[in-house]
Amino acid sequence: MPELQRLHADHASAVLAFELANRAYFAASVSDRGDIFFDQFTDRYKASLAEQEAGICAFYVLVAEDGSVLGRFNLYDLEDGTARLGYRVAQHVAGRGVATATVRELCRLAATQHGLRTLRAATARQNAASQKVLTKAEFVPVGPADPAHLGGQPGTWYQRDLVLEPYSTTESGS
Repeated sequence: MPELQRLHADHASAVLAFELANRAYFAASVSDRGDIFFDQFTDRYKASLAEQEAGICAFYVLVAEDGSVLGRFNLYDLEDGTARLGYRVAQHVAGRGVATATVRELCRLAATQHGLRTLRAATARQNAASQKVLTKAEFVPVGPADPAHLGGQPGTWYQRDLVLEPYSTTESGS
């Protein structure tokens, strides 16, 4: 069963393999990362780990039983109880509910592990699959997204207010 794990140094080769294997698939719905991303992958990866260590971002990978990466799920710009959500899943698991289930799990972690109250995500108008994931994960559209956030594509911001599940105890006695 796939497991959502906090990104660490040992994931580097699996993350690079995931990005390379799915590059064309991702480029069909989101802007391509470009050759520079891959040429400078090691430095960028280390910078991401440093941002995570500093508490600016929180990066997660969905790892299959064989150690391969099935998806990336990221919380950016953690500040004042709010963060931006970004995610991508491998083509071979797309359309199977993997993204929706993992976004829901990340929402739970965002509240319980990171103390966040609100998540925002931008998606291009042409990316119907991402809009479906966000809607199923209880995000609601809140307004237009700057095309600069979406590789020049017009889009929409979605938002979800996070609620910590109350801790229930069973009282005994009386």
